[in-house]
Amino acid sequence: MKQFIVLGLGRFGSAVATTLVELGHEVLGVDNDEERVDDLKDKITQAVQADITEERVLKELGVKNFDAAIVSIGTDLEASILVTMMLKEMGLKYIIAKAQNNLHAKVLKKIGVDKVVFPERDMGARIARRLITPNIKDYVELEPDYNIMEIEALPEFIDNSLSELDLRNKYGINVLAIKRDNSFNISPQAKDVIKKDDFLIVIGETKIITKLAGKSDK
Repeated sequence: MKQFIVLGLGRFGSAVATTLVELGHEVLGVDNDEERVDDLKDKITQAVQADITEERVLKELGVKNFDAAIVSIGTDLEASILVTMMLKEMGLKYIIAKAQNNLHAKVLKKIGVDKVVFPERDMGARIARRLITPNIKDYVELEPDYNIMEIEALPEFIDNSLSELDLRNKYGINVLAIKRDNSFNISPQAKDVIKKDDFLIVIGETKIITKLAGKSDK
């Protein structure tokens, strides 16, 4: 079990906080909005109303004792940068921060944030991909040109083993898992056969996977 502190309990922050608790971790959520704190007090380990832009408050919360901090302050870029700087100075192990734009992200990276996220942009990209290629159910961006994607098995895949499909040599992609109904076959073997309605979790070049997944839309 790990301990996380989420600073800012808007839509993104509250979603991160509640999901971490559902996954079995302890979460302290902090926001200066009383209504947001009240909404989450029974859903996460602890929710506190406080002004997180004050260094004294962060020290009293014991931020340096947490495994990671998620800075999810909304549109106040100055507050986001200030809080992140104070967390770094206090020696926090790992910091994830929400960015509003590319300039904001650059500043956060300069400060030393370990991971910068763009929730709105990333969600927009997911929706766009699903509209264009419905067979891509989900994806995780590793780099701009490489992704882990969940794709529906193409008709030509069905009743063939992974060795027969030879996706690595034909397309340069690797199958990490096979999803069948509600179960996962992690690290599938070459002899494993793809069935109708299976989903493949694959890793490879984004444009190649997208093109491959788009075949069954035609």
